[in-house]
Amino acid sequence: MQRDNHSWLTDLRAGGDQRDLALLDLRQQISRVLPKLISRYLSPNSEHFDAFVEDVIQDTLLRVLDRFETFEGRSKFTTWVYKIAIHIALGELRLKKWKEFSLDKLEEGLSDQMPSEIFASEDPGPEDMMERKNALKLVQKIIQEELTPRQRTIMMAVNVEGVPLDVVAERIGSNRNALYKMMHDARLKLKHRLEREGFPPEDILSMFGN
Repeated sequence: MQRDNHSWLTDLRAGGDQRDLALLDLRQQISRVLPKLISRYLSPNSEHFDAFVEDVIQDTLLRVLDRFETFEGRSKFTTWVYKIAIHIALGELRLKKWKEFSLDKLEEGLSDQMPSEIFASEDPGPEDMMERKNALKLVQKIIQEELTPRQRTIMMAVNVEGVPLDVVAERIGSNRNALYKMMHDARLKLKHRLEREGFPPEDILSMFGN
């Protein structure tokens, strides 16, 4: 059954069999589109692929039921639903990537090192390379001297390793608000120390192409 935006909303609001039929049709449409979208990020040959797709479809339908009244009609209703589905899928894939992540390697010494590759920019000249190298040593020194071990671990995990904040919070038995506060305090320490050393923080950041 072909529906326009108004029909989708009407059927979902109706409840009962009318809503159930609309959800069934919506499930079938998502099932046709979602595997292709997800295959860019998760191989269809993976033993988890089918179960993952099914989980995303279920979560998408629940999200649609909870939020369809917020649909503003700027696109097709199904396009809006597909965006919800891929957003859920990517969020789940990102969390699964860090499922086995441990802060142990950071706590055992990774926090003493900051890979210079994260500051690389295109075709730096010899003078720029030397300047960045010296600045990097200064930043490493300040991190070691100014931040607590816990602040170093969190900053390295989130800002260098790219671990989601929720994952770090779970691993250390904390919460997002506490980590935000800790990271804010750590950045202030770095900023104030750089200023005392005579290096405006903005200059350091621009040096690394930030």
